[in-house]
Order: sequence, then structure tokens, then C-alpha cells
Amino acid sequence: MAVYFFYGEEDFDIEQEIEKFKKGLDKNFLEMSFKTFDNPKFPDLISILRTQPMMFGKMLIVINCLDYFAKTFEDKEFKQIEQAIEDNNENLDIIFVAQLPRGENKKLDSRKKFYKLLSKQNAKEFPVIPTYKTAELENRILKFAKQKDLKLDKNALTAIISQMGNNLRQIDKELDKLKLFVYPNNVVTAETVKEICVSNEDLFAFSDFLMAGEKDRALLEYRRLLDTKYPLEILAVLQTMLRRWIVLKAKGQSASPFELSRLTGMHEYVVKLNLQKLKKTNLKDLVRLKQNLTDAEYKIKSGLSYDVEKEVENALFR
Repeated sequence: MAVYFFYGEEDFDIEQEIEKFKKGLDKNFLEMSFKTFDNPKFPDLISILRTQPMMFGKMLIVINCLDYFAKTFEDKEFKQIEQAIEDNNENLDIIFVAQLPRGENKKLDSRKKFYKLLSKQNAKEFPVIPTYKTAELENRILKFAKQKDLKLDKNALTAIISQMGNNLRQIDKELDKLKLFVYPNNVVTAETVKEICVSNEDLFAFSDFLMAGEKDRALLEYRRLLDTKYPLEILAVLQTMLRRWIVLKAKGQSASPFELSRLTGMHEYVVKLNLQKLKKTNLKDLVRLKQNLTDAEYKIKSGLSYDVEKEVENALFR
């Protein structure tokens, strides 16, 4: 088998690529044949790399390794890692994953010995498609739609990009909802997209009230969104928007619209509109809100909170 190195900001594409490998495993032994590890310490890493698959055939191991690029292995440790990768078992696939924070324009340090080692393996970068690369983004959306047996008219395609930008994970989920909504037909129009899909404009209106301290109107807007959206959907889209707004607010005075477009993946025109709307918004408030939402998401996904609507509401209005 082989060793692979997947890195970049587009977590959705990385996950999809890993799923392709999982399909080659025996479903009856999936719990034993598929393992994921997060930045294991050196002794554990060596043990993992030297794993010997048992009677259930092929095995797949995913190692999230982003933290390794912020540290330096000792020479003797690095040699052991190098040797263990070279001696990879023929029934074992190992995928090193360096998932970069989305929207922060960070890059891996190519001078690192660890990067040079992994780049010699089956390395593949998964970058986020910038929103201004409309044709490339449209092709990806059409590919998703074809896989779901959906037909999008030109206006529907434009509406999807307008409302969801370049968030492939959200677009994929919204297409699933659209498929259910239009059944037994399979044609999606712009009107359907605007009716069913999470709208950045709706969320911006909601956040405008929130940032302006108009909590009563913000609460009404949030509950209106809940009529058609699940709270975690709203949270996920708002988190993406907040990351972009924080970059715009932090760098808006020193960077050009073109630079901000590159940093956020937003079209320059959209950057200018957002900068105008964010004029009266305090950066600390944006950071605080993002942290509140991150804490709420953790509680929900880890089972510490079962009232999803209330948890998100508390994060928004505390």
C-alpha cells in the first residue's frame, strides 16, 4: 500500500478523498480497519506507522499532523519516522492530513524537514476555490448536482454562489435539501434556492441587528430563520461569515480590497459592501461572538448540551 499527504484549507475535499479510501475497506471490519489519530506523540506515532494489519485485510490510518509543522523532531526521531514510512506495510494505507484554518491564508513551511519528507509521498493540496473564480466554482457545483441527479438552471447556479459563496460543504448539504424539496422533479430554479437555502443576506440582516445591540429584533430574526433552518446550519454559516468579517475588520484599514479578497475568498465588490456594513461594528464583539459560537458548537457536538436551539440562542445573546 502507500503513504499519502493531504493538506490545504478545503476540509470538505479532504474528507471526500478519505471517503474514497474507506470504500475499499471491508465494511464488516471497519471499526478495526479504519483509525484516526490527532498529532500523536513521537513514540505513539512510530507505533502507529508500524501497525500490522490483521486478519481483516486492508487497513487505513489517518494522522492529523498539523501540529508537527510547529515543532522540530530530533534527528534520531526524524530518522525513525523516515524509516517507518519507508517500511510501510503492503496492506496499510497511511494518510497524513494537515488541515489549515479556512480563510486565514496560512501556508505550511516548506523548509521543514517534515514537510520535505511528506511531499515526497503521494502529496496533494486541497485549496479553497476563491469566490471570484466563478467558472471553477460553477463547475464544482454542477458536478455535485449531477451526482444527486439535479439540474440547475443558470439563475439557480448564480443564486447558490450568491447565497453560499464558496463553502462546498454547505453547498453540498443545501443541494440535498433542494433535491428533497423539488421531488419528484429534479429541476432547481433560482426561486427555489432563495426559498430553501440558507441566505448570507438573511444572516447579515440578523447580525446587523445583533451587532447594533438591537437584541429584540435580532432574536425575532433568529427565530424566523429557525422556521426553515436547523440551528447548527445557521451556526456553521455564521461562523464562516464571522471569520471573514474578523479579517476584514482587522485588516480593512491597511489592506486593499484586492488583498482582502485574496485573504477572504470574497469578490472585491462583496468585500467593499461588507466593509461598509462593518463600519460601526467592534472587532472585539466579533471575536467574542465567534468564541461563544465555537463553545456552543463544542457543547452540542460533544453531547454536553441537548437543547440545540437554546444553546445557540444563548451563545448569540449572552
